[in-house]
Amino acid sequence: MLRRRLNRLCGGDEKRVDSRTIYVGHRPCPDTEAFIPSKFCDNRIVSSKYTVWNFLPKNLFEQFRRIANFYFLIIFLVQVIVDTPTSPVTSGLPLFFVITVTAIKQGYEDCLRHKADNEVNKYLVTVLEDGRSVKKESEKIKVGDVVEVVEDETFPCDLILLQSSREDGTCFVTTASLDGESNHKTHYTVPDTEKDLQALTATIECEQPQPDLYKFVGRMHIYKPEQEPAVRSLGPENLLLKGATLKNTKKIYGVAVYTGMETKMALNYQGKSQKRSAVEKSINAFLLVYLCILISKAVVCTTLKYVWQSKEGQDEPWYNQKTQKEKDTNMYLKMFTDFLSFMVLFNFIIPVSMYVTVEMQKFLGSFFITWDKDFFDPEIQEGALVNTSDLNEELGQVEYVFTDKTGTLTQNNMEFIECCIDGFHLFFISCHFVCLFISIYQEKEELFLRALCLCHTVQVKEAGSEEVLTDQVDGIDEMRPQLEEERGFIASSPDEIALVKGAMKYGFTFLGLESKSMKIKNRENNIEEYKLLHVLNFDPVRRRMSVIVQTKSGETLLFCKGADSSIFPRVKPEEVDRIRMHVERNATEGYRTLCVAFKQLSAEEYAVADTGLREARLALQDREEKLIAVYNQVETGMSLIGATAVEDRLQEEAAETMEALQGAGMKVWVLTGDKMETAKSTCYACRLFQRGTELLELTLESQNEYQFLYFKLSFLSCRSWSTANQDYGFIIDGATLSIVMNPQHEVDASQYKSLFLQICQNCTAVLCCRMAPLQKAQIVKMVKTSKGSPITLSIGDGANDVSMILEAHVGIGIKGKEGRQAVRNSDYAIPKLKHLKKLLLAHGHLYYVRIAHLVQYFFYKNLCFILPQFLYQFFCGYSQQPLYDAAYLTMYNICFTSMPILAYSLLEQHISIEILLDNATLYREIANNAMLRWRPFLYWTLLGIFQGLLFFFGVRFLFSNPALQDNGQVFGNWSYGTIVFTVLVFTVTLKLALDTRHWTWINHFVIWGSLAFYVFFSFFWGGIIWPFLKQQRLYFVFANMLSSVSAWLVIIILIILSLLPEILLVVLRKPRGPHSRQVYLSLPFPFWILPFYHIHPILCYSP
Repeated sequence: MLRRRLNRLCGGDEKRVDSRTIYVGHRPCPDTEAFIPSKFCDNRIVSSKYTVWNFLPKNLFEQFRRIANFYFLIIFLVQVIVDTPTSPVTSGLPLFFVITVTAIKQGYEDCLRHKADNEVNKYLVTVLEDGRSVKKESEKIKVGDVVEVVEDETFPCDLILLQSSREDGTCFVTTASLDGESNHKTHYTVPDTEKDLQALTATIECEQPQPDLYKFVGRMHIYKPEQEPAVRSLGPENLLLKGATLKNTKKIYGVAVYTGMETKMALNYQGKSQKRSAVEKSINAFLLVYLCILISKAVVCTTLKYVWQSKEGQDEPWYNQKTQKEKDTNMYLKMFTDFLSFMVLFNFIIPVSMYVTVEMQKFLGSFFITWDKDFFDPEIQEGALVNTSDLNEELGQVEYVFTDKTGTLTQNNMEFIECCIDGFHLFFISCHFVCLFISIYQEKEELFLRALCLCHTVQVKEAGSEEVLTDQVDGIDEMRPQLEEERGFIASSPDEIALVKGAMKYGFTFLGLESKSMKIKNRENNIEEYKLLHVLNFDPVRRRMSVIVQTKSGETLLFCKGADSSIFPRVKPEEVDRIRMHVERNATEGYRTLCVAFKQLSAEEYAVADTGLREARLALQDREEKLIAVYNQVETGMSLIGATAVEDRLQEEAAETMEALQGAGMKVWVLTGDKMETAKSTCYACRLFQRGTELLELTLESQNEYQFLYFKLSFLSCRSWSTANQDYGFIIDGATLSIVMNPQHEVDASQYKSLFLQICQNCTAVLCCRMAPLQKAQIVKMVKTSKGSPITLSIGDGANDVSMILEAHVGIGIKGKEGRQAVRNSDYAIPKLKHLKKLLLAHGHLYYVRIAHLVQYFFYKNLCFILPQFLYQFFCGYSQQPLYDAAYLTMYNICFTSMPILAYSLLEQHISIEILLDNATLYREIANNAMLRWRPFLYWTLLGIFQGLLFFFGVRFLFSNPALQDNGQVFGNWSYGTIVFTVLVFTVTLKLALDTRHWTWINHFVIWGSLAFYVFFSFFWGGIIWPFLKQQRLYFVFANMLSSVSAWLVIIILIILSLLPEILLVVLRKPRGPHSRQVYLSLPFPFWILPFYHIHPILCYSP
């Protein structure tokens, strides 16, 4: 960041203007009085976060911004500064362990980033200098350099294409590393550039760097001797992005316009907004409670200490006289010091190591999703992808699912079904159209087919004689054997390939585009050529695209295709009625429909359109708005030819998946840009709407109905929702929704949203159609911020779904045919919709139960650990005497009890995956953060208090006669603490063993290994005189303790008594319903305190 800021400062006035001027090849143009080269940043890429010099301070600063780490740092400093009862090592060592592990992890990740940066920055590239090809390191490229790139190489910076080895001046690139799309994109050279680039004198004026991959505005001034400078517009089609790869083109030359951290790829490095799970919020709430308990304990002990010392003879007994310094110490300062000492003594109630364990559980647990073989799709040879591991448990808490339709619920695998031409329904039999009426409409029929062959951006991919042809749609290759006159196609949308192949069935074949000439072969096998004049590109706002072509006879034609809602207002009204019925019928049957129109342009009309398009494309400011204005001007007064019907089949197991999600208690909303009839048919096919579902529709036929919208909402919301066995579905379109979200009249916006939400929340499924991408995100945000803050999940496959994927608590990307932008921006990516069922019902369920148990267990075992220490102060005159040795204080959370709970949180399956998938209703049992509510938390806290009291007073009962050895030797206070600690370690470990339902060799190893390690360590620590210790409190204490039969007996009895309540509850409690005992026994104990009557009677896995 510092380097980037310095570069910007060195760049002079670069940021004070809206454009930059670049001299191609660093050659001054003739009309420049003084050539002063501009200063831009170098081509060095820096994705790393640290350097050797700033790693330690920067990493420590970031780690101590966490409240828990900062708290333990304060405790450590208090132990160092103040005379506290425990050694600073007891707090310092665990803190050091946590900080070190985190620093090593982050340092390793940054080393990988440094390595990746060096591979990019040191890569050798070819640059033209003084007519020679010179090899340079990539980081030394400067803005204005002319760079040579050969086939299959990646572009080292953002380049303007000047020259290509292809005769038509084009090149093909793939942008898989940028947006995941591996289809071949066509880019074009700047017209009228010199073949000899050394003789080219030109300047480029373009916009300042900005991160939008698909937007670029600029113009190029080409200077030739004794001629006026030629001005050529530059757009995204001329820009080759860093990270993209050159394909099917031997060599290109381009001039660098953006380098280093100003390339579009680098500007897209910025991460997504941080999402926090509900578990993390619960941890913070519980931490606050335990912090209050800690402060309360310190206040109570400090108060009681001075109350006790106020009695005569207690403050200064004869055997412990105060020094003069102690007598002169300020009373309030002494009280504050004692308060800090008690805080230090009891600080272990805050589990600092829990944060490390949670991070490790999330990180390691995410691999189970990646490794799951059920998520592997043989078609694309890919499995699931985890982009963030911070939300694993959130997969088990989803309440609302927002899904796209095309490519998510459906396959996005289009097949041309039928069409309607001039109001007559036509279908296909044996390579000929069959019309329901006499074929006097052959002229319109052929015009319609020509429109399908010309109005698109499809590229033809010729195959060799022995090759297998493929149709490439955004990286998905559909393989098929080569037939006569059959060729592969490359397109950015499967709709376009379906329409072109549909026209092929009916005798019109698109042969390709060569040097702005489009060739088609008609039914008589004659080749027709059309000169491509302009392409009016598709965009989601216009929802249509057009081409302007010129026939050999000189006629200028405009062909347009798009959604019926965008075409109908732009054609003659009398033509709409003939087509509308067929469009609505096809939409009802679930087909995707497009309308096709044309217009013959006069010479004057084309001249105006051509001038407007060229001027708009040369504009540096508001280019897109100016282009759309020209598009709208020329796309009027068209003649409607017909409409197409394309089938998009349902995804595999889409209906079963949606049914399972609804059975799990989730509410499914379909957010789509398709028309209502098509989307409604898909919802019925997916079983979101059942035959008995009562559908409530909220649409406005005209703007005049706006004033009645509030009354419609009020009427719908006032109905009785409590009707038995009646499901409701709600349908709303984008136009109505925009009014609901942004009302402009008398009723307040919150009232609109409140009524709308009230209706939606009482419906099992909601369909929002004709929606823009921004509206999808608005819907998700509205539900996410509604009362109760429900957990939301968005799933989609295209770029138009990115906004709602980023907005939801959990974003799922489908590796589909609409590119990989959704995958790049998602938290999790899966190959197909059917995998969502296992991701939520199995993985999500298990992740939540595991981490919920981990969090509660950590607080419980630390309460058990520190409560005897608190009780001990009542019997030692509040002298801050520790009950446990410093080694035990230090290693309790790090070594003795950490590994069993980590293994449990990774491997536990309280119910088998098969049962979870077969019984979606089990998902409801953990909904609404059920295991981390205050009721389970109270249970764990009471359990910790009970066992802590039992540990302390049970051992105190044993010490009523301290002569516990055969030789009459008396046990001391360190023996007392060691017995308590031994009972504690065995009890909390065996408690976890009782909760474990799915045993593996790893569980056995860490549970019994941890207990064995504790025994070994205690013998080892107390059996040797350590020279670095000033006093050795546990010398032979553990061995002497185990030589007493009474100590053995008390340890065993106390462990049994501590675990007895849970064992009795398992034995005595009677489950309700057939087979419910198996379910009941399969759940961890804290789960039993949830309302048991909600658990469904099913047979559960029993390991």
